[in-house]
Amino acid sequence: MKIDITLKITPKMASDAQGHEQKVLVGHLGTHFDVMDKEFPLEYTERPGVAFDVSSVTDRDIDCPDLELDRVEPGMFVAFYSGFAEEPGYGTREYFHDHPQLSDTLIDALVAKGVSIIGLDFAGVRRGREHTPKDQFCADHGVFVVENLYNLKAVLNAGGRFTAHTYPMNYAEMSGLPCRVVAEV
Repeated sequence: MKIDITLKITPKMASDAQGHEQKVLVGHLGTHFDVMDKEFPLEYTERPGVAFDVSSVTDRDIDCPDLELDRVEPGMFVAFYSGFAEEPGYGTREYFHDHPQLSDTLIDALVAKGVSIIGLDFAGVRRGREHTPKDQFCADHGVFVVENLYNLKAVLNAGGRFTAHTYPMNYAEMSGLPCRVVAEV
């Protein structure tokens, strides 16, 4: 079974997002990669994946004890379901500025494990001024961050293991690449 985990963008969502985030119309609208100065390897279009439910983590960073790190293997697409894409919802000020975030320790652990892709149903691995440097850190280690996934609950309900099919647009010289992500369970 295939589950589309790409956020479907409506004109209203695009307009709302543009009002709260400056870069949405230059590759950062909806589900996208933060590629920084790297090129997405074609072998990353199909990756084994695992999804973690971190929706109970509130008022603090998502950290290593919040998931079973022994389920993470090199080359994986590691997805985080927080429920934030549904509530408060994409495009709101809260979505872009108050979203959950991964701890530096967790990001370091995922990079050390050699994952290929970190997927989030929120707006970034870190917030504010920490967002871009942490995306660059991941990219410098061959890890791409896919933001604004949707429908990860369906992947969790199907067991949490999946094959991720990820296809970014073939844009050049942009820090963000819109993409389509489908989970095969």
